[in-house]
Amino acid sequence: MHAPKITFIGAGSTVFAKHLMGDILSFEELRDAEIVLYDIDEQRLGESLAVGNKIKRQLDVPASISATTDRSRALDGADFCINMIQVAGYKPGTVVDFETPKAYGLRQTIADTLGIGGIMRALRTVPVLADMSKDMERLCPDTLHINYANPMAMNCWGLSRLSKIRTVGLCHSVPHTAKELADDIGVPVDEIDYLVAGINHMAFYLKFEHKGEDLYPRIRQVMEEGRVPDWNRVRYDMFKRLGYFVTESSEHFSEYVPWYIKSGREDLIERFNIPLDEYPRRCENQIADWQRLSKDMQDPDKTVEIERSVEYGSHIIRAMVTGQPAVIYGNVTNDQIISNLPQGCCVEVPCLVDRNGIQPTRIGALPPHLAALMQTNINVQALTVEAIVTGNRDHIFHAAMLDPHTAAELDLDQIWALTGDLLKAHGDWIPENLR
Repeated sequence: MHAPKITFIGAGSTVFAKHLMGDILSFEELRDAEIVLYDIDEQRLGESLAVGNKIKRQLDVPASISATTDRSRALDGADFCINMIQVAGYKPGTVVDFETPKAYGLRQTIADTLGIGGIMRALRTVPVLADMSKDMERLCPDTLHINYANPMAMNCWGLSRLSKIRTVGLCHSVPHTAKELADDIGVPVDEIDYLVAGINHMAFYLKFEHKGEDLYPRIRQVMEEGRVPDWNRVRYDMFKRLGYFVTESSEHFSEYVPWYIKSGREDLIERFNIPLDEYPRRCENQIADWQRLSKDMQDPDKTVEIERSVEYGSHIIRAMVTGQPAVIYGNVTNDQIISNLPQGCCVEVPCLVDRNGIQPTRIGALPPHLAALMQTNINVQALTVEAIVTGNRDHIFHAAMLDPHTAAELDLDQIWALTGDLLKAHGDWIPENLR
């Protein structure tokens, strides 16, 4: 294959773009890649370009790195499109997603995947991705669209119905959680064999073994000995009740279910150490960190740290370019992959990657209680996607009505009023027919 053209969409996410550029250019087979950085923010785009050129110099590779605010130019002939956009950004998008529900007494931790915040983020994001995909169909119809943008499942599900472009969604929760569990039980993570399946942020380790030994008894021992990390109490509690460990962090998971965040139950917040408003706090910290680091990253006399991340993106590109197989965890359309989840929904499973592209592993049936728990989240995803695809605004309210956390906190009149307020507050960020 020719030197691949790799387009970064939303490249103003400079720190994440830095990790991915370092990953890609660290592979010998990809050192001559053409990387095109695209964003609507010229300042952030310029900062990302400066970082990319610094990585190129440090690695001494012949890669081509350029930046543009012209989307058509960025996509034209792209072999791979890596998407990392955040429509409406932290301000106003995330702020509205948190502050408006809070006025109704509905508190959240991350609000980017499910819940009323996740629904709104999907309404902002899927139409933009679908519009981009029309350009891809015209300018690079054979590209692989690698989506990192949240809400992962709703974005990928929506695109599967609105676009012909091949898409795989990537998330780092599987390898991150494996490393955390490995640290908890004192087993090197690179010696652990695991099998994970489910939906994004609610997938479970169906197998977690070391040289044929089931490691779940050792994880139970962590609970018995009182060694559960303070920041991971929710997931260990779910493990105690379900018998399987979930992939997504405790702060995320606590808002996907109705049991941990409840008005008037501060004892639960304290007992499970739930970080309410965690995402806005994280965003503010990242902004402050970036302001401190920005000058250093653009200073030609200072180097950047290049260390391979756990992200799957570069492994996919390398495998498809060279034919050397790799196994990644991807979010793909459920086409007879998990038999007791709805066909067409977005599932997260191991996938073989080579020149043939992304080839998901057929899982069969999940343990029924895990599938039932996932279904409560899939209901919300399905109705949100249906609203976007069909333009039926009522389904936004139905999605909110069926959201586990929202329904546990608010009555139907409150849910209707809150949803209406959020749609109004988002204004032009949401398609006119859905406002």
